This record gives sequence, structure tokens and C-alpha cells, in this order.
Amino acid sequence: SKRKALEEEKLRLNQHLQHVQKLESLGILAGGIAHDFNNILMVIIGNADLGLMNVSKISPARPMFEAINKASLRAADICRQMLAYSGKGRFVIQPVNLSEVVEELSRMLKASISKKVILNLNLAEGLLSVEADVSQIQQIIINLIINASEAMGDIRGEIYITTGIQYCDKKYLQEFKTQNPLSEGYYVYLEITDTGIGMDQATIAKIFDPFFSTKLTGRGLGLSAVQGIVHGHKGGIKVYSEPGKGSTFKILFPSIEDTSALISLDHKTDVLWKGSGTILLVDDEETIRTLGVRLLEKLGFDVLLASDGREALGIFNKQKKEIDCVLLDLTMPRMDGEETFRELRLIDPGIPIIMSSGYNEQDVGYRFLGKGLSGFIQKPYSIVKLSTKLEEILENKKDLA
Repeated sequence: SKRKALEEEKLRLNQHLQHVQKLESLGILAGGIAHDFNNILMVIIGNADLGLMNVSKISPARPMFEAINKASLRAADICRQMLAYSGKGRFVIQPVNLSEVVEELSRMLKASISKKVILNLNLAEGLLSVEADVSQIQQIIINLIINASEAMGDIRGEIYITTGIQYCDKKYLQEFKTQNPLSEGYYVYLEITDTGIGMDQATIAKIFDPFFSTKLTGRGLGLSAVQGIVHGHKGGIKVYSEPGKGSTFKILFPSIEDTSALISLDHKTDVLWKGSGTILLVDDEETIRTLGVRLLEKLGFDVLLASDGREALGIFNKQKKEIDCVLLDLTMPRMDGEETFRELRLIDPGIPIIMSSGYNEQDVGYRFLGKGLSGFIQKPYSIVKLSTKLEEILENKKDLA
């Protein structure tokens, strides 16, 4: 009996080890793909920005550039999710207006569901904010809407997305699946209802289990992921359904008092700060360097280019008197951004250096803590973000001078 118990324990440990190794491998793969894809998105977003700046407001091409920008920003959100999954990035938590997120997604959602299904929006105006990561909230909405559409099958039906705020007492909160007990108070809710085939109680009891699926194909991770995201945001989720009567998923998020910082999904290039001087741009990707020249020249700067850290040091040693700022990529062959930063600081301790990376600022920041890094800008960035960052760094340099 003891030998059998030891063998079972050994088998269990081996299975756990294989599972951990599999997740680690997936994480490394996800991080690598996201990092490379960020560089591609950088080129798409940057050129779309330049396109917007070079066409008139009444040009028929303008909506096309705007659509490219919006799609690219959504793809950038997916990259951030992949980086967070790989352990090389973190989700960006900020005040979010659920109604605005649903409104922004609505066109894509309508294109994703069956043509026989009508999507109805009942979105509260002036909704209180919740602290959330926009890309994760979008993932919840997309998962639930696609599931609702598939629940219709080939029949005609309707899906309703409703947002609002309500006061919830302890008794009502007990109906929701939560990671930790929710406190009585005001909650912002997201409710998705369909007129599909519905579910019986046995199915409802299993729908959040990993790999459980009522579909013939698929991994069954959708609702498990939804529940994980909701719990990660300190919220709760409740399901009501009956066979033949459709289903309703209601999600509660704790509201926050600050309503002044609601998310903005606009991408405006009308008003840009412009400067002057010379910037040394260091990046191993030729497409990023080509785009960087266009963006920086549009902002009024002359540009010197280097493809890696060693080339950057050679240029800086020869022309340091005319260089006003260095825009430095973190991940490069031969000599990476961190080593290049240290060498530049030895040559000129006062030169403003902005680090650029697809990784999150918090993950990069600790490596340069106390070392005098002037600023950080995350790829992919728009011309607006680049302009804002350069204004912040260079105007501060003038004030100190």
C-alpha cells in the first residue's frame, strides 16, 4: 500500500512538472511573438498617423487611416495580454467606462456574430468608472457575445448588452461566483442576454470548468478565462438560464469614485508639440528606423541613425555636441539598450536618454532605477505619444538649464 501510494504521488508530481514546463514553454513563445509583433504594429500605427496628418479632414481616405489605427491599437492590446501571460508584461489598470468600451467594440461585434442575430445595446450614460484593463474587459465581452451567437444556432434571435450601476446588498451578492466575498455597496454591471437555446442546471454547474465545452470543437477555455478575468478585477459573475429560454450573464465590478479619468479611445493628431535639434535613434529594426526618421522629422527634429549599441556609441563620440536626445531600443544584438545606456552615461552624464521597448514600463523601470533614465516609451507608440514624451523630457531639460 505504501509503495502504491508513493508511485501515485510520483506520478502526480511528474504530471504537475510537465504541466508547469508546458506553461513555461507557452509563455516563452507568447512573449517572443508579442515582442516581434509589436515592432510590426509600430510601423503600421506610425505610418497611419503620418497618413492622417497628410490628408485633409474631408478626404475619403481619412476614415481608412482611422480604421487602421483603431485595429492596430486593438492588436497592441492583444500583444500586452500575451506579454502579461508570458510574465514579461503587466496589465495596465486604469479607470474604465464600460459603456464606452462596448460602444467602441460594437461594430466589430456585429461583424463577428451570425447575420440572423440582432445586437441591441442598452448602455448607461455617465457611467461610473471601474478599475480595469481595457483589453481584458474586451476579451470578456467578445467571448460572451460569440458564445451567445453560437447558442442561436441557425435560428433568428437577439442579443442584448446592458450596462448600468446598482446597489447590491449581501444577500444579492451571494448569488454571484466570486474569488473573495464582495462587500455591500455600488457596483457597475455588464449584462449580456441572448434568446438562444438556453442551458439546464447540470450544464450551468460545469460551464466555468476549464476545458468544458458544449461545442463539437474548441478548447473550452472561453468561460473559464472570463471567470478568471472577473475574479482578477475583484468582481463577480452570475448565470441565469433555462432550456429554450435563453441565457443571461451578469457581471459586477466595484465602482470607483473618480469619474474624471474615463478612458479615451480617440487617436488625435491635430495638435502636436514640435521641437528642434538632433535626436540619435538607435534600433536594430530597419523598418522602425525608417519610420522613426519620418515621425521625428514631422516633429521638427534632425535624425541620426544607429542599428545597434556599438554603432550608436561611435556616432555619439563623434557628434555628441549636436545631439540633444537619444531614443534607444532596449532589445538589440551585439550591444543591447541597457549596456549602451551605461556607456552613453559615462561619456555624457547629462544627455537625455529615452528607452523604448515592447515591454511594460514597470518591467523595464526597475532595471534603470536610480540610474538616471530620462524616460520610457512603450512600443507600439503613436506620433502623439512620441510628441508628448519628447516635450516632457526636452522642455524639462530647458527648465533645468
